[in-house]
Amino acid sequence: MSEKISYSLPLFIASDHAGFALKQQLKIQAKLNWKDLGCFNSRRTDYTDWADKLCKKMQNNMFGVLICGTGQGMCMRANRYPQIRAALCGDKNMAQFSRKHNKANVLCLAGRFLSFSQALKILLTFLTTDFENNQTYEKRIKKLSLRV
Repeated sequence: MSEKISYSLPLFIASDHAGFALKQQLKIQAKLNWKDLGCFNSRRTDYTDWADKLCKKMQNNMFGVLICGTGQGMCMRANRYPQIRAALCGDKNMAQFSRKHNKANVLCLAGRFLSFSQALKILLTFLTTDFENNQTYEKRIKKLSLRV
């Protein structure tokens, strides 16, 4: 990993079987304070269980990474939690804008569609991009928490 990241809080990560290989690669190559919540092998499992486990651990100012086959299922499940703003990112531009404009705190990745190098670039961008704190974006973030 060429870029040094100053993120020191525990970085929660979880995957289902389809995201297991990518999760393992990220943990080995990106030297961060990883807290692996599972799964721990490539046997078939339900993505919802792992998304739940990660989302229940999240606290203020923390980030998480969820990986399943498409990333979509993890993202859908994670966004059911009021403290979570999960973003499915397929490139670093999506990661950048999900942080800058949406204050995303959980990165969802597609284990079956991203190479390791793509996923690493997305992760680095996600962790190094700050929320663009202005009235417009703050107002929209508040609206995300409203019950419909």
